[in-house]
Amino acid sequence: MDLSQYRNVWVFAEQRQGVITPVVRELLGEGRKLAGEIGTDVCAILLGRDIGCLAKELICYGADKVYVADHPLLENYTTDAYTKVITDAIQEYRPEIVLYGATHIGRDLAPRIAARVNTGLTADCTRLDIDPEDKKIMQTRPAFGGNLMATIVCPEHRPQMSTVRPGVMQKLEPDHSRQGEVVDVDVELSEADIRTKVLEIVKSARETVSLTDADVIVSGGRGLGSPEGFAVIQKLADAMGGVVGASRAAVDAGWIDHSHQVGQTGTTVKPKIYIACGISGAIQHLAGMQSSDIIIAINKNPRAPIFEVADYGLVGDLYEIVPMMAEAFANEKNI
Repeated sequence: MDLSQYRNVWVFAEQRQGVITPVVRELLGEGRKLAGEIGTDVCAILLGRDIGCLAKELICYGADKVYVADHPLLENYTTDAYTKVITDAIQEYRPEIVLYGATHIGRDLAPRIAARVNTGLTADCTRLDIDPEDKKIMQTRPAFGGNLMATIVCPEHRPQMSTVRPGVMQKLEPDHSRQGEVVDVDVELSEADIRTKVLEIVKSARETVSLTDADVIVSGGRGLGSPEGFAVIQKLADAMGGVVGASRAAVDAGWIDHSHQVGQTGTTVKPKIYIACGISGAIQHLAGMQSSDIIIAINKNPRAPIFEVADYGLVGDLYEIVPMMAEAFANEKNI
């Protein structure tokens, strides 16, 4: 394989019902950093139906070029259709690096494309760097339950491919003055290429929480003692304009839905303020929140590992401390 034929950093611009997913903005920001170090452009590849209007948004967030694959059979995500179209585009344009969000779609799509183009894939990355000597991408991900971080390279095959955890990369502020190139991709796709058919999309009726977009997260752990404890921290989250998170122990106990889980097996977050209530600080939880701007820990045990990463620590009964904090923030709002 002639590696010199491969150039540029690609980002899979995942969209759902015409809305770009938040992780794409993070990947474009990270892609600009990587491209700057290897001297190439950042390109987005966008699939769907009547989605050309989204190209400008991608350019505002850092894309130099947007490849648009617009086709009726791409209106809804299907594994076969997206795999074929992106595989064909990779074989034609030969990107050096391809990044996907580690979403449900990204985790389904990326390994299939990697197999088609005979390259490697590093899944669930939390850090990406360029080796200063050979300019290959160094892909870092948690391993062995988060007890160590493994750095993986793909030295002999291209493109180098990664899925990246949402919430761990820094997105750029949109620059509406940026100019870029839009390239229409020639899509060769028929119904015979697709083995599944989307009959209906049913959105969940239950209330979900968006942890990755929150500026303030108040999380509860086993130290709450019961599911009723989440009502207490909900009041603090409401007073601060935030959302409620949880440790794996609390989720496994059935006290709160998995969509609230922060950590290695949940969501990686990077809010401005993270308040850990009754969370001891297992390494798997710390891996998902230790990049927060400010970490406040509330725990009865002064030796809890959470205090090692906390900017502020409060040793005491959370059922006394949290209501006082909620009242103080609520009063501040009313002033």
